[in-house]
Amino acid sequence: MAFALWVDAETAWAEGTHEYRPMGAAVIASTDLFQPRDFRPRRRRRSRRDAAFQGLFASLEEVNQFLRDSRPHKKGSQSALARQLAVT
Repeated sequence: MAFALWVDAETAWAEGTHEYRPMGAAVIASTDLFQPRDFRPRRRRRSRRDAAFQGLFASLEEVNQFLRDSRPHKKGSQSALARQLAVT
């Protein structure tokens, strides 16, 4: 398995493969988490040159953990990803 992740202020995109077969791409709210049913084979992925590209992950759980860790932990505080997005 392999997953590429893009995150901007409002959405999170992922493209995945499962046992070397393309799963397609998924788009969710940046405050949500990915589920396998979110992936659609016909949906096109974003470019890896896009500034929102966050990297490659070995599993969907790692992608979701990254999204969880990117969220603010206290009310009114910003996550590191949110601060980075605000700068760009």
